[in-house]
Amino acid sequence: MARPFKPQGRFARTQNPHKINDEITAHKVRVVGDGVEADVYSIREALSMAEEQNLDLVEISPKADPPVCKIIDYKKFLYEQKKRQKEMKSKASKIEVKEIRFGPNTDDHDFNFKLKHAEKFIGEGNKVKAYVFFKGRTILFKDKGEILLLKLAQALEDVAVVESMPKLEGKRMIMFLAPKKKK
Repeated sequence: MARPFKPQGRFARTQNPHKINDEITAHKVRVVGDGVEADVYSIREALSMAEEQNLDLVEISPKADPPVCKIIDYKKFLYEQKKRQKEMKSKASKIEVKEIRFGPNTDDHDFNFKLKHAEKFIGEGNKVKAYVFFKGRTILFKDKGEILLLKLAQALEDVAVVESMPKLEGKRMIMFLAPKKKK
């Protein structure tokens, strides 16, 4: 017995996210659109109205009772929908996590230098992962590392909020800072 032919690759049909024209199975639909009186019509009437305007009948809300259909140019509708999604995606802020590394015996000059970098990162809207790296026997100075991170948090309290307090993970003591929400 022969299998039915299924086109593949560039010949495969893409499935439409909406039901259009003859794919609509409901007997009665609520029709909306430009130049159309919003009301409940039979599917035949709705299709003939769409055909008169050389447009498509698209099922917008299939779960409504009766389903809501709109008379529009379907290709234009899809194009505008993609354009809107792309615009929303570009407006969405992308938050990066920037890292700042300290040693347990970091001098004041180095601390201030890294503090300025942290302020710049937070000013750009990024999160900051500040950590103290303990090498070899410097693990004995855990308290110095914690004091250093808390000093950083205190210096940045005007522009940043501490997301997680300093905690030791292996040879690192890590703290996360995030930009304050503007009111």
